[in-house]
Amino acid sequence: MSMERSLEKIRNIGIVAHIDAGKTTLTERILFYTGKQHRMGEVDEGTATTDYLKEEKERGISIVSAAITCSWRGCTINIIDTPGHVDFTAEVERSLRVMDGCITVFCGVSGVEAQSETVWRQANRYKVPRLCFVNKMDRVGADFERSVKSIASRLRTTPLILQIPMGTGASFEGVIDLVKMKSLYFDEETLGKEYYIKPIPESFLEEAELAREEMLEVLSGFSDKIMEGVVEGREISEEEIKSVIKEATLGGHLTPVFCGSALKNKGVQPVLDGVCDFLPSPLERGDVVGHHPTKEKELRFRPLPEESLVALAFKVVEDSPGELVYLRMYAGTIREGSLVFNSRTGKKERIGHIFQMHADRRIPVGEAHAGDV
Repeated sequence: MSMERSLEKIRNIGIVAHIDAGKTTLTERILFYTGKQHRMGEVDEGTATTDYLKEEKERGISIVSAAITCSWRGCTINIIDTPGHVDFTAEVERSLRVMDGCITVFCGVSGVEAQSETVWRQANRYKVPRLCFVNKMDRVGADFERSVKSIASRLRTTPLILQIPMGTGASFEGVIDLVKMKSLYFDEETLGKEYYIKPIPESFLEEAELAREEMLEVLSGFSDKIMEGVVEGREISEEEIKSVIKEATLGGHLTPVFCGSALKNKGVQPVLDGVCDFLPSPLERGDVVGHHPTKEKELRFRPLPEESLVALAFKVVEDSPGELVYLRMYAGTIREGSLVFNSRTGKKERIGHIFQMHADRRIPVGEAHAGDV
């Protein structure tokens, strides 16, 4: 991993959801579209990349969080996949602690479910900015508006609708981007890898214009410039809109909402764009605050490779010939063979090998820096 990789271009994110909302399917699509794998795994067939334990393959659910790295639009995205099942809440909690942002997946039919509320509260506790993806818009009974209302009422957040679906159930054909005011169609032959940006169809134009007005109205509460633009009726640029969305998302005031169907390969790439545009880099998450291991004092570090080493072990897996420890690097640099202080045991330990994980596959790297997982 080269040192040139700038911290602004790193996103450490999680994908969280209630069980069966389609979280792992979304992860599989992300890996496929970012070129990280050449065929798509399916949860139902037991071929999902992040479900690599025998029990996960058999039951079609994620139990253990897996870490995966991919890239999109020049950003390095470290994805920490988490279980949605209520029995594995501690796993989710551990993972949330090391994320800088997350994608919360909701089922377009059921909207907010019990476990989504639990996960949302955990994300609030760690002040993790998030995006929402209303999935399964191809299902009978899917209702985007109802799902968004349930997000607003049950999670006590202000959802900001950035897309609306074109049709639902069997007639779901794509999404309308309210920032660009264009429609997006996903090509079935390339499994959604190719997608087309087209003018909004006449039949959806009125609905799209109304939804855009609502979006701008919400944003004008966070920006005088947008408010003036709305009042004067002038064209507001995409850049202006995006920078206000990002600021409000990072401040925890708004949650951008996307929609689609991961299973039918529709609407996934815009979510990746949202990760790059609206979720924070390690730098934007700010200084790392910790406690001195022996003295009663608080320590602050900038999230930079040249600082003292600060890392959090968020998961330990028994492994031959030793333990495999998942680390979130907050500051400093770690190299193979270096001695590091373990604040839990009060002893120094020597680092064996350093890997970048792709679920259960390991890619050896000689060193790791602030911002890495």
